[in-house]
Amino acid sequence: MRLEAVLFDMDGTLLDTAPDFIVVIQAMRASRSLPPISEQSIRNVVSGGARAMVANGFDVDPLSEAFEALRLEFLYRYQQDCAVHSHLYDGMAEILADIEAAGLKWGVVTNKPVRFAEPIMQRLGLAARLSVLVCPDHVTRSKPDPEPMQLACSQMGISPANVLFIGDDLRDIQSGHAAGSRTVAVTYGYIHPEDNPRSWGADAVIDHPSELRALLDRAICSC
Repeated sequence: MRLEAVLFDMDGTLLDTAPDFIVVIQAMRASRSLPPISEQSIRNVVSGGARAMVANGFDVDPLSEAFEALRLEFLYRYQQDCAVHSHLYDGMAEILADIEAAGLKWGVVTNKPVRFAEPIMQRLGLAARLSVLVCPDHVTRSKPDPEPMQLACSQMGISPANVLFIGDDLRDIQSGHAAGSRTVAVTYGYIHPEDNPRSWGADAVIDHPSELRALLDRAICSC
């Protein structure tokens, strides 16, 4: 592997975006005179997207008549304040600096719609630094399909074989492998209690962003 770029999933891998989701769910509950729920219960379902968070936050069946109105309110509230409390994971700023210092490209491949992803990257000062941002709006098939990874690599002009993809969901690992990239699964992200990242078949598994430094050093030195 001749490492040329590192691609990250966004939520639960590069960024801890759960705090903004939590604020929205709790505010919606408060507006209905409902008590707060466990923040961890929200984090546990972030990877399932808005549908999972709304279903969990209000104990409502996605097929019920009340569900769609709740989902739309959730998305509206989130779009207004989607990067108030979101932030890079501890140690990730240093990793990005290391990647850039090594002359490598980095980017994001996410299942998060562009109307949320772009403002978040801009407000965190990352938009001008990344080489590529691929969202579901840019492809016909989202992760776990390889198309998002293939598009990101094409836009960077880099072979998928020379890219490391890092994610906190089985879909990330499947997408990366299907595209022909090496993959890293993280355990610090939004992992459902019943899930096990070490069973996903990733090329490496890490428990903290700081562990990426050793992986990157080995990949760069083996070039």
